[in-house]
Amino acid sequence: MTVTKLDIDLDRSSPVPLYFQVAEQIARAIQAGELAPGSRLDNEVLLADRLGLSRPTIRQAIQYLVDKGLVVRKRGVGTQVVHGQVKRAVELTSLYDDLRRVGQEPATRVLAIETVPADESTAGALGVATGTEVVRLERLRYAEGKPLALMHNWLPPGPASLTAEALEARGLYELLRAAGVRMRVAAQRIGARTATPAEVRLLEERRACPLLTMVRTTYDDQGRAVEHGSHVYRASHYSLEVTLVER
Repeated sequence: MTVTKLDIDLDRSSPVPLYFQVAEQIARAIQAGELAPGSRLDNEVLLADRLGLSRPTIRQAIQYLVDKGLVVRKRGVGTQVVHGQVKRAVELTSLYDDLRRVGQEPATRVLAIETVPADESTAGALGVATGTEVVRLERLRYAEGKPLALMHNWLPPGPASLTAEALEARGLYELLRAAGVRMRVAAQRIGARTATPAEVRLLEERRACPLLTMVRTTYDDQGRAVEHGSHVYRASHYSLEVTLVER
């Protein structure tokens, strides 16, 4: 397997720590596609020697990349690129759409699809009476063959025919659009918390890892709620981007 050598430019007069400069330049190369999944980096000794840095500095840079989920250390192989972190703009799109748009072919495992009585919280979000029957979905979304998000959604009975087969082949929003649902606006709240043991198991994460959370209710062009979702994402593999405009 070929070892990829990068041109890393260090500013030794900068207050930015040297390990962080190294890590960020490698991260940018991964996200730009200059380092493809499966690429190997120089070992710590060679990289430290080439850059004129200490081994602890290089080790700290590599560990930073490991913690972000961009590289892995493999015995007998070395440090290997996994894939770029999924960056998602905060728009009215589905995770399935976003992954497909950036070339990370998504896959879905449907854990549950059932009709349940809406509890008070779900009923309030969907604008229906408590106890009204709603469709509950639980799905595990994969990117590049690795689990990325655990998604729970609730929908009022509607025109979309939601089967496990359809949800594994297409995104929820794509199915809703195909059924004639015109999604127009969503209320969304983003947060973070520690993973539960069940989430650790499903997402193949380490114990008590941090997860990003997103709660969203989407409305159609008549102002009716068409779906309510509560999703968790692996913070090591996923981030949200927001563009801010001065008023």
